[in-house]
Amino acid sequence: MLVEEHAEALEADLLRYYGVDLLDWYRDELSSRRLAVLVRQLPRDSAFRLAQEGEAAQWSLTDHLLAAVVDHLAITNWMFASVNRDEDEPAPEPPRPVPRPGADPDGSADHHDGPGPSELARFFG
Repeated sequence: MLVEEHAEALEADLLRYYGVDLLDWYRDELSSRRLAVLVRQLPRDSAFRLAQEGEAAQWSLTDHLLAAVVDHLAITNWMFASVNRDEDEPAPEPPRPVPRPGADPDGSADHHDGPGPSELARFFG
């Protein structure tokens, strides 16, 4: 996604987290390098990251690890139930993994690292 699509969220975040007015960049009171650093270092819960990345921005490493624990526990329980069932009973359905943001149902992830330097340069000047 382009920075232009989320300019209002970016402007609000610069004020909220750093007390920096985006107009300072236009007034030559804020360098392009500093602006790019501030944008790249916005916290996970910033409006810009949420607008750009969606739910994926809200998931921390801990959230991913907890989802992995739940998945492994479900698989262990499924394996135990499968092995200990009567031979005449149908096999239980395998568990479905916890849905993760940015991942397709087949498990492939769609990673977004934020805007690159060229995108920031195109937006800011």
